[in-house]
Amino acid sequence: MIENPVLRGFNPDPSFLRVGEDYYLATSTFEWFPGVQIFHSRDLVNWRLVARPLDRASLLDMRGNPDSCGIWAPCLSHDGERFWLVYTDVKRLDGSFKDAHNYITCCPEVDGEWQDPWFAGSHGFDPSLFHDDDGRKWFLVLQWNHRGPGTGANPAHSSFDGILLQEWSPEAGFVGEMTRIYDGSPKGMTEGPHLFKRNGYYYLTTAEGGTGYEHAVTHARSRDIRGPYETHPGRHLLCAEASDGPIQRTGHGQYVETHWGDHYHSFLMGRPMPGPDGQGRFCPMGRETGLEKVIWRDDWLWLDAEGTIARTAVPSLGPATVGADEAVEHDFAAGLPAEFQWLRTPESERIFRTEDGALVLIGRESIGSWFEQALVARRQEHFVHSAETGLAFDPTSYQQAAGLTTYYNRSKFHVCVLTHEPGVGRVLTVWSCPGDWPDGTLQSPGSPLSIADGPVELRVDVDHATQQFYWRQGGAWQPIGPVLDASVISDEGGRGEHASFTGAFVGMFAMDLTGHGREARFDRFRYGSGRDQIIRE
Repeated sequence: MIENPVLRGFNPDPSFLRVGEDYYLATSTFEWFPGVQIFHSRDLVNWRLVARPLDRASLLDMRGNPDSCGIWAPCLSHDGERFWLVYTDVKRLDGSFKDAHNYITCCPEVDGEWQDPWFAGSHGFDPSLFHDDDGRKWFLVLQWNHRGPGTGANPAHSSFDGILLQEWSPEAGFVGEMTRIYDGSPKGMTEGPHLFKRNGYYYLTTAEGGTGYEHAVTHARSRDIRGPYETHPGRHLLCAEASDGPIQRTGHGQYVETHWGDHYHSFLMGRPMPGPDGQGRFCPMGRETGLEKVIWRDDWLWLDAEGTIARTAVPSLGPATVGADEAVEHDFAAGLPAEFQWLRTPESERIFRTEDGALVLIGRESIGSWFEQALVARRQEHFVHSAETGLAFDPTSYQQAAGLTTYYNRSKFHVCVLTHEPGVGRVLTVWSCPGDWPDGTLQSPGSPLSIADGPVELRVDVDHATQQFYWRQGGAWQPIGPVLDASVISDEGGRGEHASFTGAFVGMFAMDLTGHGREARFDRFRYGSGRDQIIRE
């Protein structure tokens, strides 16, 4: 069985692709660098990260991008010779404008060095590239409308002003007329376009309803690539709105026919849990990736299980086993592990290096910076997990700090730091920011704890809606600070799921606001689900 989510932790907007008997999922990375995650599978059950193609400044530079901007909704495709990747770098989130710039790159091998990109305009976001069977390539993108209510093609939400189509080639660039081919269903907020062709029809897949609990996958079809497009008779292929199941927020995906003749559709999804004291709901892993089996009926796709609700387990090809969750510990001797990323900058050498079995973070700007921040972290993948690290750091100023953080963005985080207090010396303290600016401001719950010279070990335990930091220097683990609200570290924290689009991370951080780049050494990092697997008193 395929167990949803197939990609746990922050992995939204899954572009789904088959090349022969190989399957790929490409997901959004927003402000995390390198950009775009590409996973590979042979059975749709087991997936392995094989590439993050946007790995240098000529392909991506997000310094200055606000939280939840950067890489939105990439599209991975193959034309029989090369892989193609289309992506957006969004430079603004709040307000009427988006400043979304689109690019196209390609590579013969999915894990090779991708070509410097072609610029593909700034009409909007969520671009894709369709390779027709006559060899022509077609570029699609959402058109963004900044003019306000009542000015757009779809009255449900004027900002999402239809799906644009134009022919494109690497030799000639854009060719011919740009056409608006689809305005969307009455749900509105139509985005995430993908085209495929079958039995003489062009099928247009879109995401609608925003990326919260009203999200949906909508299909439409036409005999002509330029339309007009007829909306699916059931309107939405996937939608969990008003349901109470464990899978919510389903939308934004792509269709694939397998080499064994079955049909599947990718989608993003959320796994909400009750908030503190059972109030509200939140998705700490953000938007993850799922797969659902689909069938054809009257030249339309329908869920294999009927209705529009995705299942937690879906039939697949045959025997396929998923390894049990195990705690993973790294000593950095082999470099930075694949599951770790950092924020925004292509100049990683200015914020970290690995040497002598340690990750060395070079203190730069604050944990709230949008430019150069020494924060290296991995995705949270479990509702209950622990992470621990060993830190060697000698601050001489309260403007220098390093430690362990649970992090969503610059306004939603908790961090236990080793820093310096005048007249006291080295101290451990906890900083928290419990919501989006300006409502959330930096807090210091608890009192600074004076500690001896030498390395210190730090740990965080997360249990659904709560978390607790711990420390030790050779003895038993001791708590530091109060029990904290872990629901802050989620899409729904702060202003809610329509204002935040990533997911919870846990990792290592260092800053030096003096500008002198004081270094912090982390000798290991351990992550695992469930306390019993990884806590060693």
